[in-house]
Amino acid sequence: MMKGKVVIYQVFTRLFGNTNTTNKSWGTIEENGVGKFVDFNDKALSEIKDLGISHIWYTGVPHHAVIRDYTAYGISNDDPNVVKGRAGSPYAVKDYYNVNPDLALDPANRLQEFKELIDRTHKHGMKVIMDIVPNHVARAYQGISNPDGVSSFGAQDDTRQEYQKNNNFYYIPGSAFQVPEWKNGYRPLGGEKNKSIGTFNEKPAKWTGNGSRNPKPDMNDWYETVRINYGVKPDGGLDFDLLPHDFGEKDYKEHFRFWQHREVPDSWLKFKDIALYWLDFGVDGFRYDMAEMVPVEFWSFMNSYIKMRNEDAFIMAEVYNPNLYRTFIHKGKMDYLYDKVDFYDGLKHIMKGYGWSDHIPVVQKGLMDIEHHMLHFLENHDEQRIASPEFVGRAEIGKPAMVVSATISTSPLMIYFGQEVGEPAAENPGFGSSSRTSIFDYVGVPNHQRWVNEKQFDGGQLSEQEKDLRDFYKRLLNFSLQSEALMGEYREIHFFNKGNTQNYNHRVLSYVRWSTNQKLIIVVNFDAIDSFSFELKLPSELIDQWGLLNDTYELKDALYGKKNILNIINKEGSIDVHLEPLESFVFEIL
Repeated sequence: MMKGKVVIYQVFTRLFGNTNTTNKSWGTIEENGVGKFVDFNDKALSEIKDLGISHIWYTGVPHHAVIRDYTAYGISNDDPNVVKGRAGSPYAVKDYYNVNPDLALDPANRLQEFKELIDRTHKHGMKVIMDIVPNHVARAYQGISNPDGVSSFGAQDDTRQEYQKNNNFYYIPGSAFQVPEWKNGYRPLGGEKNKSIGTFNEKPAKWTGNGSRNPKPDMNDWYETVRINYGVKPDGGLDFDLLPHDFGEKDYKEHFRFWQHREVPDSWLKFKDIALYWLDFGVDGFRYDMAEMVPVEFWSFMNSYIKMRNEDAFIMAEVYNPNLYRTFIHKGKMDYLYDKVDFYDGLKHIMKGYGWSDHIPVVQKGLMDIEHHMLHFLENHDEQRIASPEFVGRAEIGKPAMVVSATISTSPLMIYFGQEVGEPAAENPGFGSSSRTSIFDYVGVPNHQRWVNEKQFDGGQLSEQEKDLRDFYKRLLNFSLQSEALMGEYREIHFFNKGNTQNYNHRVLSYVRWSTNQKLIIVVNFDAIDSFSFELKLPSELIDQWGLLNDTYELKDALYGKKNILNIINKEGSIDVHLEPLESFVFEIL
């Protein structure tokens, strides 16, 4: 077990190394530029590692539908009517056994270029995570890179039936797919003419990725994708064996044994083979998109096979229903789930000014049995950038929430590239809107590009404010990687202080973390305007638990080194604290 926690750097691979600043709406690669695998050179990877990162999630690597002519490499052109944006959605995968040709200097050599990136990342002491999208694939899935003996999704389906256990897709017999009705002025490629528009043909129509059974999905449906059939009948009945009730208590080896010699739907086998292929290729783990849309029994099957191949494989997943967290962790054998609902959402409300810090220890208490499995983040490709006006408009407002995300539990921590330099996602990319860095179009990411500094990766163009923000992240992330206490015990002292301390209120939060050799007292101020001065108190039970005497102890802030004093009188501790707006302290007892 590592000393400190896992810290993940999510990077949108095609945007990372792009130095083009044009940012034309619906711009082409030639106009707006694109990043490549090779942009993650030794200097870039060294800087990411030094930021305090243990794992890189290279987002958008699998070959997905794009609006670019790669027919010279045996890849069919895609109809813009069934592609979101010009660069395409990374969650509309077109060929699971290959990678996005946009990312390679030589598209014919794209797999080798990705392999070299994996090797470079490992050389710099970091693990590699990639996406698997289990719920849906691109409407024009091709599978030209399948290994020998592997059939493509849908190749052996009986398309005369809406459902058949071993069909990979659901069908709407007698109906052809129709393009959605475009609304609110939207046009594919912004209305630009394209020779591939109108070339897509799908008959019979398939169910859409989000479950729409209409041959003409709505434009707000996931119209560019088709739903994968996991043996769930159209009426909700299940065509596979269920796990016994107590199987959440069994380890992955027992789950693996359970599925041996049991007949499972063909889609299960296809995705299992895909995962094992990438493990053998050198990938260290996966992030699963919209995992709760797929039966938990499938995850038991899939993840037990993965762990049998590599017990250290890193598995994280999107699950947004808190009532399903424990099911997917215990029965589905997930390592980590997004801690979005309640925790992230609660921090977001506090950052926006109308949430109370009281909410956070309540959420944390409710998750204590699974706290290690709940992945923390403040940004990812689905969420608004902190610095965007639609969120809070200023990156520094995220600093106290970042301290809490990093230090309140033993769970992994994730940041999104550009977060550490205050990226506001202000560009108008084409498909979608500002506030979220586009995952659908070729864009430049301006604050991040100033750090990239024409691929010197030295922050040479950053403002002083941006440098200070990145320095804060570097201090916090490296401490998180190294701190023994952050993998130890937790206790909130917030409500004790709220009831006993003057000037302590719902814009402040405090708690303690400790291990045998390290004791931390964390206090943060979420307020962007007001400072607070108070005498932070530690309850007598905690003083006893820590084995402290009636004495004076020196404290040092782990982030910036500020000194303070813990006084213990009659077995109750007190610390004189002054918090400037947005200031946090991670005090360690020396």
